[in-house]
Amino acid sequence: MGISKIGLRSKSITHLDIILLMAILSVGFANVYSQQAEEKGWTNLFNGSDLEGWTTKIHHYDVFDNYGDTFRVEGSIIKVRYDKYEGLFNDRFGHLYYNQPYSYFHLSMEYRFVGNLFPGAPDYTILNSGVMFHSQDPKTILKEQDWPISVEMQFYGGVEKGKERPTGNMCSPGTDVIYRGKLDPNHCINSSSDTYFGDQWVKAELIVYGDSLVKHMINGKTVLEYSKPQMGGGVVNGYDIDISIPGKPLKEGFIALQSEGQPIDFRNIKIKNLKGCMDPKASNYKTYYIEPGKCTFD
Repeated sequence: MGISKIGLRSKSITHLDIILLMAILSVGFANVYSQQAEEKGWTNLFNGSDLEGWTTKIHHYDVFDNYGDTFRVEGSIIKVRYDKYEGLFNDRFGHLYYNQPYSYFHLSMEYRFVGNLFPGAPDYTILNSGVMFHSQDPKTILKEQDWPISVEMQFYGGVEKGKERPTGNMCSPGTDVIYRGKLDPNHCINSSSDTYFGDQWVKAELIVYGDSLVKHMINGKTVLEYSKPQMGGGVVNGYDIDISIPGKPLKEGFIALQSEGQPIDFRNIKIKNLKGCMDPKASNYKTYYIEPGKCTFD
């Protein structure tokens, strides 16, 4: 059937009509694609080739000293390794910080445990790592400070068959959180996740709304929620006492990958910033922002 012979409500569609219709559809599809791209809003924190944009701080060493090449990049993966360490572990807990702080955000990554616990590392660190958030600036962490004042989304691997060991837990070095309506006295709170064994990749997501709600997700399932992260609590040693103000709300901070003596890999590390311009008239407006930020008008 020829195009000029097609009828619509007894009115013939001309060749020009078809061209106009295709143009309209093209614009429509472009708008849908643009909207979908905007809804995604993800930014890669890791460029896949090196540690540009990240800062290392390891216990007993100065900031920027990546002792023993602890954090390294191979095959588009950030690897935590200890093969270049001398002697026993000696509490050389390390953290790799992304250089930009965030307050309202959705963080996503994948991790997997590999290899064996390094000799001398504490028993509790076997198949144990995590990601810190709302952390103090690594430049303010003293040489002999063991942990950053921060909140941790803790990653665990299964150790013994038939024994549950959930991942995506919460630990609070130098901090406190509100859990089930009250200030929780525990350093760590277990999630409701499954237990994952071996070297399988696990997807971890962290949704943080400033100093209000925090949500942990494992493989697409919400496994823990709590609120009001704040300074307080114990565990951290050797810190600058002027940094810690008990009860001070943690509204923003740095994100850091952890090294505790257990080899681990990280990949697909990305973030969606949820704070920004919420005025539709501004050039930097995004539909997914939930917290007002600076607007730009052309």
